[in-house]
Amino acid sequence: MLNVEVKNGVARVTLNRPELRNAFDDALIGQLQVAFERLESDERVRVVVLAGNGPAFCAGADLNWMKRMAGYTYDENLADAQALARMLATLDRLSKPTIARVHGAVFAGGTGLVAACDIAVGTPEAKFCLSEAKLGLSPATISPYVMRAMGERLARRYFLTAEIFDAEEAYRIGMLSALVPAAELDSTIEGLVKHLLAGGPEAHAKIKDLIGAVAHRPVDDALAADTAKRIAEVRSSPEGKEGIASFLEKRKASWCSPKS
Repeated sequence: MLNVEVKNGVARVTLNRPELRNAFDDALIGQLQVAFERLESDERVRVVVLAGNGPAFCAGADLNWMKRMAGYTYDENLADAQALARMLATLDRLSKPTIARVHGAVFAGGTGLVAACDIAVGTPEAKFCLSEAKLGLSPATISPYVMRAMGERLARRYFLTAEIFDAEEAYRIGMLSALVPAAELDSTIEGLVKHLLAGGPEAHAKIKDLIGAVAHRPVDDALAADTAKRIAEVRSSPEGKEGIASFLEKRKASWCSPKS
């Protein structure tokens, strides 16, 4: 169901149910949870690339899983939904940069996976749909990430209409960070990976925490004090000192040769 490969500082996590267009169920959600937790603690991993094998990135929920859910009690549904919410939160909170490799169908929960990644690169053939309303459901667990990507106004449209929108629209509204021809998808991602591997791993973790702390806060004295404290801590850290020294000495920083 899931392939995880770690090489040269990059973890490639691939949904591997091509015959089902990588639709997920409780088992795949559990595997993703375990994978993200392990990658978070793996010091070899500097960047995580999330992809789907076959013709689609992720077509949402598996139909057989949905059939089982139809017979669940409220408590069983709650436990099931909490597992999905926990997995998405773990992906969102990874201290390492994450890239979604997007192609084909990206439906329902698949949009949550894309939106929870730091960067999403897609092809013109990608199609998106927040289809829950047409099933009498709600995109509740994925909503924090999708709304953060596209904003409340557009969420009102696409959550309610459940219409399919194309890759150009996904790029325009922020679901995709970049839109490239299919033939350039992997080379574009490799270019981003190269940039990310040049950054300090501790700096990346602190930057991701910074973004979460600063987003939607008023620019006031408290925020100014917080950001000043953060940069002082970074400058005085061993990694910060190494980064400045390597720049002044015109050499590569120590983290630029990741462990395999």
